[in-house]
Amino acid sequence: MRQYNEIKTKHPDALLLFRVGDFYETFGQDAIKASKILDIVLTKRANGSSHIELAGFPHHSIDTYLPKLVRAGQRVAICDQLENPKLTKTIVKRGITELVTPGVTFSDHIVKNNSNNFLASVYISNKVYGIALCDVTTGEFLTAQGGGDYIQKLIQSFQPSEILYPKTNKAEYLELLSSKQFSFQLDDWVYQSTYAYELLTNQFETKKLKGFGIEDMEVGIIAAGSIIHYLKDTRHNKLDHISAISRVIEDEYVWMDQFTLRNLEIFNSNSPDGTSLLDVINQTSSPMGSRMLKRWLALPLKDEDAINKRLNIVEYFHSNSTYTTNVYNLVSQIGDLERLISKLSTGRILPREFQQIANSIEVVEEIKQVLQTSDNKDLKNLSKKLWDCDDLKSLIDKTIKENPSVLISKGDVIAFGVSDELDELRDLRSNGKNKLAEIQKREEELTGITSLKISFNNVFGYFLEVRNTHKDKVPESWIRKQTLVNAERYITEELKEYESKILGAEEKIQVIESKLYQELIEKSFAFISVLKQNAEGIAYLDCLSSLANFALKNNYKKPNVNTGREIKITGGRHPVIEQHLPPDNPYIDNDLLLNSETQQIIMITGPNMSGKSALLRQTALIVLLAQIGSFVPAKSAEIGIVDKIFVRVGASDNISQGESTFMVEMNETASILNNLSENSLVLLDEIGRGTSTYDGISIAWAIAEFLHQHPNKPNTLFATHYHELNEMTGLFPRIKNFNVSVKEIKNKIIFLRKLKEGGSEHSFGIHVAKMAGMPAFVLNKAGNILKKLEESRSDETNKEQITSGSESQLSFFQLDDPLLDEIKDTLNQLEINTLTPVEALMILNEMKGKLSG
Repeated sequence: MRQYNEIKTKHPDALLLFRVGDFYETFGQDAIKASKILDIVLTKRANGSSHIELAGFPHHSIDTYLPKLVRAGQRVAICDQLENPKLTKTIVKRGITELVTPGVTFSDHIVKNNSNNFLASVYISNKVYGIALCDVTTGEFLTAQGGGDYIQKLIQSFQPSEILYPKTNKAEYLELLSSKQFSFQLDDWVYQSTYAYELLTNQFETKKLKGFGIEDMEVGIIAAGSIIHYLKDTRHNKLDHISAISRVIEDEYVWMDQFTLRNLEIFNSNSPDGTSLLDVINQTSSPMGSRMLKRWLALPLKDEDAINKRLNIVEYFHSNSTYTTNVYNLVSQIGDLERLISKLSTGRILPREFQQIANSIEVVEEIKQVLQTSDNKDLKNLSKKLWDCDDLKSLIDKTIKENPSVLISKGDVIAFGVSDELDELRDLRSNGKNKLAEIQKREEELTGITSLKISFNNVFGYFLEVRNTHKDKVPESWIRKQTLVNAERYITEELKEYESKILGAEEKIQVIESKLYQELIEKSFAFISVLKQNAEGIAYLDCLSSLANFALKNNYKKPNVNTGREIKITGGRHPVIEQHLPPDNPYIDNDLLLNSETQQIIMITGPNMSGKSALLRQTALIVLLAQIGSFVPAKSAEIGIVDKIFVRVGASDNISQGESTFMVEMNETASILNNLSENSLVLLDEIGRGTSTYDGISIAWAIAEFLHQHPNKPNTLFATHYHELNEMTGLFPRIKNFNVSVKEIKNKIIFLRKLKEGGSEHSFGIHVAKMAGMPAFVLNKAGNILKKLEESRSDETNKEQITSGSESQLSFFQLDDPLLDEIKDTLNQLEINTLTPVEALMILNEMKGKLSG
């Protein structure tokens, strides 16, 4: 227990699994936690004059119990016996061999096959936020820096399993994280610039970080350095597969804030049994491709050439289905090469996993040959980036036998012909057992004991067992070792001699096999970098071929992606909803046009359940799919490249932070209005519904007008129940009214779900309530009240005051004020293109003087 306490003191934050013989034991508070999480028996044992709680499980069951502890959010320190108990007369030496956390684990039972398991670290300095993300199971290492919103977006996109941050200013860091994210604090000294730089250059074996494009990212470097520190601190020192770091540059990818990611349900559905976009389009045949596709969705491209390069490859696959099927099937045979490389780098690779690498090398060569037959230049170029690793395959095939044991510790892994000494020892072991059979047969004939048998146990090795009915035939030279109820057990000098030879051979075989296996691992290190390049190339190929297959099956078309500002979609469909409709109820497609000249804002009205929200989402998803290089669910689509997508759909209370539905809605909308760019796509649904009707109408009107008058003229879809907003089309030239049509027959409505020009004057809310099964009393009462409200409303005269005339527009100038009129004339006469910054400041100061004078 003194030994246990000394080790536990060094890792107070971790649950300590303490190896004692054939069991992993936990003590004290750790035992109480473990018994609850693992549902194992909690007992007590004497500890001096007191007692201590105890809970444990067999060491061979660690793959069953460890994942449960980690998924429960526990950091688990594994303490193993570091020497053979047979070779010491004192307490066995023990030490921590690994510290497993949610973000740092290689266990196949913990990490998800098709998803990354990212460890993240965040650091804030002078209002600049830095983040690093590393998946130790694949070797991917990323860093970025920017504003708090950007870092939150990356956290939501990459969904790290564990997030590190400094101990100081805890509240500031916790604002970035949700309560569901597992986080861990590191000492402040870890987050030092020089220390981080040194850790990274040592890891990559370079003098500078310029080659990775991160030299100027001090905050990002510090975050990345803290990850390397944490990996080494958790006893993960073999990290050769982490050989590079990539910079995630904010300006290279489409901006989507955390609200947009949530509202579009790109990675996770907002309903328990729902389906995300990733769930639908992910038809990849390898785990590597699945992980890459998720990164593409998190970081859609903005570069026209890069997008069209992907689209052209998808188009080639789409047009050559037999070729695509061949590639797709070959990729499926490779398995998870990325994680096999990581296991190789860390020395955790199993014999059969080595054979998987050898098989992958063979398949990669086949894929390379298939790509070379293509007349697509990009596929031919990709074939040149796939490396020949035949030398490694030959080494593995020569060293590992055809059907090896699962573990090297079980022996029977190394092939015959690798080591003469090993082959001789195996022959001795085999012949030794044959000799035992000869001894048994000979002694049966000499003694006449027909039931004689030779067996083995760990207590006294090989022995002769004689049934009691024959014990009077036992020679005097045999030495009795054990008496059973129905038999006696004996040993002889000859047996002990052969036992010594056989057991000696077994031990030597184990030592030699382990040595040869370790040599194979070390020789394979030279191939890690080229294997990683092959894995990346195969993942890229997997993504594009799977997107082509999916497009072919679901009637997707190639979009025309360009640098214009127009979005023109013909026959657009929602990629997720259409997958869940029965065959006899096809999705109703819709056309859509947005541009900055004539139709910048589309005001969409229509009843609940008519499909307004679906139309908004499908527009964003079509644009998103186009910009990751995918075909889209439409008859045709012209997509002017978007640099920011903002989606404000639905709302929920944030009770824990004291924010109402309306406050959440206004926070999200304010974020949109304050971050608009020239190529933004803005999708707003039911803005203002969280407050009173007149407040809501006023806010919705003001927001729509703000978007229309904004210098960047962002393309906008604005779904609303406020029919008063239909009046805006007469006042603002680039606002157009559309409605999602319905048909009313005998007080019943049929949703046609077709977008047509013109506004709607009815919400049909009572009809929807009837469809939901609302009691007849409530429906009748609501109908009467609605009728009275509409009658009283028709008598009001303030509607025209709200929806017509100059007062309804948000204007900087009231022209009956001569001073403001004078300032307006001054502004109109300015030549902005020739104005210097200093002249502009002087004019602005002059205007300020007039207003304050």
